[in-house]
Amino acid sequence: MTGLAHFFRDFSSRHGTGAASFVGAAVLFWIVFLILLPQLAMLDVSFRHNLPRPEIGGPKDVHTLANYSYFLFGGSGGAALNTLDIGVLAKTLVAAVLVTLLDILLCYPIAFILAHSASGAGARLMVIGLIVPFWINDILRAFAFRILFGATGVINGVGLALGLWSAPIDFIRADVALYAGLAYTYVLLMVFSIYNAVETLDRNQIEAARDMGASWWRVHWRIVLPVAKPGIASGATMVFMLTAGALAAPQILGGPSNLWFTQLIYQWFNDAGDWQRGSAYATILLVVCLAFVFLMMRIFRVSIGAIGR
Repeated sequence: MTGLAHFFRDFSSRHGTGAASFVGAAVLFWIVFLILLPQLAMLDVSFRHNLPRPEIGGPKDVHTLANYSYFLFGGSGGAALNTLDIGVLAKTLVAAVLVTLLDILLCYPIAFILAHSASGAGARLMVIGLIVPFWINDILRAFAFRILFGATGVINGVGLALGLWSAPIDFIRADVALYAGLAYTYVLLMVFSIYNAVETLDRNQIEAARDMGASWWRVHWRIVLPVAKPGIASGATMVFMLTAGALAAPQILGGPSNLWFTQLIYQWFNDAGDWQRGSAYATILLVVCLAFVFLMMRIFRVSIGAIGR
């Protein structure tokens, strides 16, 4: 709160009280009406029974744990765990972790080159090359990846033509297309988060370490990574949360036996018409993802303030 108050005082001194009040009101409206109230409404609905419209608000419309109990035990009434839905959630979280790690490995060198190695013109070209593909709609980009990784797609065509493999590889069923598509979708978030942190590093520190005989591996491990850690944590948080909450890419790029937890939520909301159970599943996904993020922050000793810089 102290940092937020300091920001608004500084903003007010620079731009006037009127502008500061407008910005403060806009931020408050965004947080309260577009984040907190919808989440609280969804939380309340998740503890309700799925009732016909005439019975909503009546004596049967009471709070219950039935929707959360269904996630844990299904229709067994507590006799056995609902391994299907729990397994889908676990698979979604594991996939989100893998996509996040893939983005870190891909984006760290790109961000470092942008910050300390590329010339002005080279850096601009790299940024343009990163941004332009994202002018395409997410759904169209997912279909493009499906064509690219399909049985008759470009990758299989090149591999077969070069004799790298003798028969088409099913990248869709193996989830290769899904992981590649998700990693590509959120690459900008990771690149610019790491770049924002690495850019503050004094290049003289790197040159001094190199002059003293340190290898590039040691330079990055001892000098660059400690500075980049908040940026990596910030990018990893966004990529993990967005990957776990993705819907279009898993539906388009996932194999026939692949099921994402957001697809379960979609089915409850739209196919079954059970908004109460869908709200419960959405709340479970949100809480589990937040708990996982806070656990990773604790393990890597990164604070929320460091992530938000």
